[in-house]
Amino acid sequence: MHHLHDLNFVAIVVCAVIVWMLGALWYSPVLFAKPWVAIVGRQMGEKPKGVYVGMIGSLIGDLFLCFVLAHIIRWAGAEGWMGGAHIGLLMWAGFNAAVMFPQSIYEGRPLKYFLINTGYWLVSLVIVGAVLSVWR
Repeated sequence: MHHLHDLNFVAIVVCAVIVWMLGALWYSPVLFAKPWVAIVGRQMGEKPKGVYVGMIGSLIGDLFLCFVLAHIIRWAGAEGWMGGAHIGLLMWAGFNAAVMFPQSIYEGRPLKYFLINTGYWLVSLVIVGAVLSVWR
């Protein structure tokens, strides 16, 4: 557990808020809400039950994701924003895109659904990887 002292917990929290806010923007009418809502069968403006609990759960998940990514960046010895962005890209490819692509196929979802959802995680992980590798 001594490696926990090497982590920048302020950076982890800031990165989690960045991911959380990016999600709010990504799934808003400004970006991809309309096509995403059409694919999942909801109406624009509809607030599903438990939306606030979901938002809190998202922030908690984002905190955990950033905490784990900070460890991976440290263990990989990534330096500079490009090193961290590269780790974020690898994590996205191996643990997000590789899992969500076949899941989207099994669910019978269009490619656009996969691109919207994994695009959010691609941008998030690359940004967070870059920030965490620089802000130690």
